[in-house]
Amino acid sequence: MTSPQKAEHRPDYPPKTPPPPKRPVEPPRPNEPKHAPTSAARRRVSMANRRGVNWPLEAQPWAPAGAHKRVVKQLRQWGYRPNEEAVGNIVTLMVKAAVGDGGRRVSLHLADQNQQALVLVLSHQPGPAPDDTVLPRLAELGASSCGTDSAPDGRRLWALLDL
Repeated sequence: MTSPQKAEHRPDYPPKTPPPPKRPVEPPRPNEPKHAPTSAARRRVSMANRRGVNWPLEAQPWAPAGAHKRVVKQLRQWGYRPNEEAVGNIVTLMVKAAVGDGGRRVSLHLADQNQQALVLVLSHQPGPAPDDTVLPRLAELGASSCGTDSAPDGRRLWALLDL
């Protein structure tokens, strides 16, 4: 009596390969800080939920006069009747301070809400603010609130004006 032959076991075709081993977590290198930024993301100015405009300006001696005219014209377009002299003096002082920071450009931002206007000037020149007298002078000129801070993208100078 002959016994039936058992079929030989054949491996699956194509053969299954094991997944590659996972790399272990690499500890931080000694010369790099633990929380090194992966990209140089720029923080931008944001004025949400209100009307706003902005203008890039050259950091030149004539920039304050042009900024004054633009702000007054825009406030009129929005239906306000600003005190042109007070608004002009405040905007001129702010832009002169930004030009004095020594950068190549200046940004002027304007927004309104609830009968108030926010004027924000960016110098785009990093470093400490060279002039400490700007904020007291803005308050003397009629700004209801004002402030300044330094950021990686330059000094920010702002004033809130009652219209």
